[in-house]
Amino acid sequence: MQIQDLPYPDPGEPDARSGPRFLWWLFRNQLGGQSKSLAWGLLHFGAVSALPFCVGLAVQAVVDRSGTRLALAGALMALVCVANAVGDTFLHRTAVTNWITAAARVQQLLARKAAQLGSALTRRVAAGEVVAVSTGDVEKIGWFVEALSRFTAALLTIVFVCIGLLVYQPALGVIVAVGLPVLAVAVLPLLPRATRRADAQREKAGRATELASDTVAGLRVLRGIGGEELFLDRYRSASQEVRRAAVRSARMWSLIAAIQVLLPGLLLIAVVWHGVRLTQEGRIAVGELVTVYSSVMLLTYPLRHFEEIAMAYSFSRPSARRAAGVLSLQRATDTAGSRAAGIPSGDLYDPATGLLAPAGLLTAVVCGDPDAAGRLAERLGGHASERSTSVLLGGTPLDELPLDSARTAVLVQDKDPVLLSGTLRELLDVPASGDVAPADALAAAHCDDVLAALAQGSLDADDPMDARITERGRSLSGGQRQRLALARSLVTDPEVLVLDEPTSAVDSHTEARIARGVRELRADRTTVVFTSSPLLLDRADRVVFLHDEQVVAAGTHRELVATEPRYRAVVTRETDDEAATRHGTLPGGASGLHVLEALEEIEETA
Repeated sequence: MQIQDLPYPDPGEPDARSGPRFLWWLFRNQLGGQSKSLAWGLLHFGAVSALPFCVGLAVQAVVDRSGTRLALAGALMALVCVANAVGDTFLHRTAVTNWITAAARVQQLLARKAAQLGSALTRRVAAGEVVAVSTGDVEKIGWFVEALSRFTAALLTIVFVCIGLLVYQPALGVIVAVGLPVLAVAVLPLLPRATRRADAQREKAGRATELASDTVAGLRVLRGIGGEELFLDRYRSASQEVRRAAVRSARMWSLIAAIQVLLPGLLLIAVVWHGVRLTQEGRIAVGELVTVYSSVMLLTYPLRHFEEIAMAYSFSRPSARRAAGVLSLQRATDTAGSRAAGIPSGDLYDPATGLLAPAGLLTAVVCGDPDAAGRLAERLGGHASERSTSVLLGGTPLDELPLDSARTAVLVQDKDPVLLSGTLRELLDVPASGDVAPADALAAAHCDDVLAALAQGSLDADDPMDARITERGRSLSGGQRQRLALARSLVTDPEVLVLDEPTSAVDSHTEARIARGVRELRADRTTVVFTSSPLLLDRADRVVFLHDEQVVAAGTHRELVATEPRYRAVVTRETDDEAATRHGTLPGGASGLHVLEALEEIEETA
């Protein structure tokens, strides 16, 4: 896989049982790239290690006053330098390719998992952690996968050089062969402590990032209550904890780096001291001493990769653990797609609650518990957080359909929809049937004032559709964001549209217009609205009331107001004491009939 071939057609099924297993799975899926990197690494490190032999030959040729051997040594040195340059260049290319492709594979896996889990993902894993895994963690994982082949090449090079020195000059080769393994494992006792400190730093950094994200997301509210300084002090404190943890971690890695410098220096001193004695005794030639000395000196270069692989594993292990934790999450319901792909039609029925939404009608659902309403809305769209009986669409279990088919058939807009940054045209450029034009959807969602506000805020956009929306629509009010999200859902024109409190942030007159627009635009289409707004309920063809997550009444809004006290209490916010005192009248002494008359007046005004 090359960088230009990304993204992967299929990133594969990861082994997410643990962090190390996930890293090993990534390595196995990049054997081609790892083999190339290993081959170029052996060429590069081999050329570096061959330079001392060339230098030794040249020195000995000068001592022996042999011009022929000196020319041969120069030719060999030139050849080795070319091999070194070629090996280093292509090692860097293949290493970067392995790094980027490994990180891209992890990002694709995370994106696919997020698409599979939908809104259930952020209920099971903090949004800040998902962001941290898909940004910083993927780089650390890619670093380890890339560094592994370079480390293997360095290790093999050191083994070959030790064997070569034993054959070339046994008296000094023994010292090198014994000393190099000691250098390689000398830092192992320090690695657990360094890893713990690095983990502590990342945990503190993650908490600081989540605090910063929450502060930015709620900045408007914080300004309203004067809480900016409080949260700023909290972030300052968290960032100082990160700084102190980073310093502690850096101290340990600095100690490891110092040992990697000190011990090779001691080995060089031992080789030179013993080699000089052997030279004085005439047991080895000067060129041989120079060769062994230069070999030991240059071997400190591949030895650094022992420190790098230790750091890479130390940093990537918790990152891989977090990534595996996200990738191991499973949907509560089976979406393997045991049925053929297709978009069923008909009534929408939930056996768990008894909710029935007849095909082609606008059904409003009233729940006394907002959390229960949210869970039911998600289950209707196949986003169930707990295992339960599958929702049926036209008698077909949604859980048995392929995921794409189920989501095409039923679209759920939750109570806090997200607007991505970009132009309004891009916002409404979503998979759709093509039967609903963006202009019609915007009109049904009553977005005239939103278009005007976007046009005024974007001086370089002549068409409001080309006006830019900031990240998460923060430049818009809550009601404006809600209406744009509703328009986006209407444009898709799904077989079944489920809306969870779509008008909770708008005034009553706007709500009345939206209720009329949605009903007209979704005529002959199945629409389910979770709401307690009398304006929307009065526009619905059918109203279903749930108590304790079970359907207890169904009918029109006016029928349920007149006949179902629990429904009336939820819709009118009536307390038990008020109901007992007035025996059926509504708050403020108004009867249910008076309230309905007031609703009709609002609709006529709208």
